[in-house]
Amino acid sequence: MMPNRRFFLPTIFALLLLVCAVPPLRAQGRAECSTIKSAILARPVRYCAFLPESFDQDKTRHYPVLYYLHGLGDNEQSLLNLGGWDVITELRRQGKVGDFIVLAPSAGHTFYVNSADGKIRYEDFFLKEFVPQMEKKYRAGGTRATRGITGVSMGGYGALRFAFKYPEEFAAVSAQMPALIAELPPNFASAGPGSPGSLMGDVFGSPFSRAYFERNNVFSYARTDSAASLKRMKIYFDIGQNDDFGFEQGAQQLHELLKSRGIPNEFYLYPGRHDPQFVIRHFADVMQFQWKAIGAKN
Repeated sequence: MMPNRRFFLPTIFALLLLVCAVPPLRAQGRAECSTIKSAILARPVRYCAFLPESFDQDKTRHYPVLYYLHGLGDNEQSLLNLGGWDVITELRRQGKVGDFIVLAPSAGHTFYVNSADGKIRYEDFFLKEFVPQMEKKYRAGGTRATRGITGVSMGGYGALRFAFKYPEEFAAVSAQMPALIAELPPNFASAGPGSPGSLMGDVFGSPFSRAYFERNNVFSYARTDSAASLKRMKIYFDIGQNDDFGFEQGAQQLHELLKSRGIPNEFYLYPGRHDPQFVIRHFADVMQFQWKAIGAKN
């Protein structure tokens, strides 16, 4: 169980991922940021599409697609703010990855799930509207074999959950500093205003619903999915040894759970904390992992 002193900070989920001000380089390709109209959410949703140079040169070509899920406190421009797009550009220049598109939607603090009260159906929006419309607009391959998903912190939780819940949709999943909690502390929901439970209340119930959280926990799917379906997927996640919120314990437990079920996974415990510097230090490894899974052989 996660030590309370490390996890229960009043602003924990507001600080999951701070924006790192990295001056952008002259990028190969382009970023296109716009909105998509959502009937499910009854509002427009911001997104950014990161497109290789060849996208505008060959109008008939279709591409592998990587969905990038940002952390809490960040937005759809995370790859630009963090410097991740420049990392991808440099990897492409060096011939370490080929051409693929990255699609990054704005998710607020939804944790990429449908809210317990049913008022904010972000999961439904992502799967039923965002994925099909964006893949058509940006000429994605449209198949499991060419589709990956990745995320940071809250987005790492979202990426792992989407991939484990819908293994037929994704060939690869990666997560950096994923917000993983194997077991909720006893006082999680009763710590009062400003506590994680209260901050997550509009997503996992108000008052906080332990049962709803458990049903939507990454560990729930990791335990109950068929091992065969998960073995078909490439799985990668990394985290710092001194994660500010103790998430390294959840990551270690997920690795052990998958290992106990005979499910191959790449898990890396590196020196570092829960900050943008950790993400960008290992971002190139994540992108090369995804390319090998969704692009190199397709």
